[in-house]
Amino acid sequence: MRPYVLLSVATSIDGYIDDLGEDRLLLSNEADFDRVDSVRAESDAILIGAGTLRADNPRLLVNSLRRREQRVADGLPEYPLKVTVTGSGKLSADFKFWHHGGDKLAYTTDAGEPLLRDELGDLADVHSLGAEINFPAMLDDLGRRGVRRLMVEGGGTIHTALLSQGLADEVHMVIAPLLVGQSGAPRFLSPAAFPGGPRGRMALAESRQIGDVTLLRLLPKQTTNA
Repeated sequence: MRPYVLLSVATSIDGYIDDLGEDRLLLSNEADFDRVDSVRAESDAILIGAGTLRADNPRLLVNSLRRREQRVADGLPEYPLKVTVTGSGKLSADFKFWHHGGDKLAYTTDAGEPLLRDELGDLADVHSLGAEINFPAMLDDLGRRGVRRLMVEGGGTIHTALLSQGLADEVHMVIAPLLVGQSGAPRFLSPAAFPGGPRGRMALAESRQIGDVTLLRLLPKQTTNA
């Protein structure tokens, strides 16, 4: 059985997830970062794409000791499985992602697999999805590994692929009250043929203010036509 797929993103009003500066643009606030930490703790696995890994070099952890202790008390690993996806297999072993938290899993292609295995050694389990990245096959494999709830934290390529292929069950979208307006800055989504087309309206499960940002919980598989 495939996992429940939850996409998590923070965007500016004009749909950007970062600017062009050297330092990552912090779109959210401390209260919302804590909410994200809670969602991570409730997940069996957390996924980010290779582009996000290169750009942000995150550790991708559950930061709250209390939440980690609760996971262990519930019979779960202290940290969720950390997952990344790279078509080329060109990811450095120096990234913080590989050296913090629990188990790591890297999906790649037949061409990228030997390159990534040589680079990572025993830092991660490396699994090829075939000649190209196949997201349904990836979800099938995660399900076989016991992942029931997958949190996806980006970037835009991964979010676009999962939404356009009808694979996302829920979206947590936080909107920050700022405008980026920089051509070439990364966006939440790229142009694609999304299920339902431009007239398909997702079900809104929740709308909540968190400090100066707004959280929207959307259900992409529940749509109506405008």
